Amino acid sequence: SDNFGRPMFADHRRILATGIARLRAKIKYRPVVFELMPSAFTLLQLQRTVEALAGLCLHKQNFRRLIEQQELVEETGGITSETGGRPAKLFRFRQTVVEERALSGTKLPLARN
Repeated sequence: SDNFGRPMFADHRRILATGIARLRAKIKYRPVVFELMPSAFTLLQLQRTVEALAGLCLHKQNFRRLIEQQELVEETGGITSETGGRPAKLFRFRQTVVEERALSGTKLPLARN
C-alpha cells in the first residue's frame, strides 16, 4: 500500500509540499530535527524523520554509524514494544549537543547543496 503519487483531498498536496519545502529551507540554518522529535525516540524513528526531511532513503547501518560518530544521542534506559518487532531502545538527544548545534547545525544529510 504505497501512498506515493496518490491524489489528496482539495489542495492538501500543495499545502504538504509547501510545508516540507519550508522545513527543508529552515534546515539550512537551524537543526529542525531536534524540534520535530519527541523527548524519547527509537533510532529508526529518527532515521525516518531525517529521511522525510531530506527526501532520500538512508542505509540503516551508515545512518547509525553517523549518529554514533557525532555522539548526538544517548540511551534513556527505556524500551518500546510499539515497533512491531522486538523491543527497541529509546534514545534522546544529548543536551550539550542540542545547545551546541542550535547555532551550527548538524552533519546529518538534511540540507541539499
